[in-house]
Amino acid sequence: MARFLPNEDPFTLEDQLKILGNDELLDFWEESQMLDKYLENAEHEAPPSAHYENAILNELRLRHSMGRI
Repeated sequence: MARFLPNEDPFTLEDQLKILGNDELLDFWEESQMLDKYLENAEHEAPPSAHYENAILNELRLRHSMGRI
């Protein structure tokens, strides 16, 4: 049955962050900071957590501007 599922997740990281509550979003940020310890990255690349951190900060800014925080 799994072979019929698409290879890529149809939801972007940004879409998935929108459904998280504020506490869950902050927990996810904290967990994403640990990624750097477990994933190797090339010297010229940003650490893996940088993408997550930028997306989370953008979501927090959006929520703040909408008065949801």
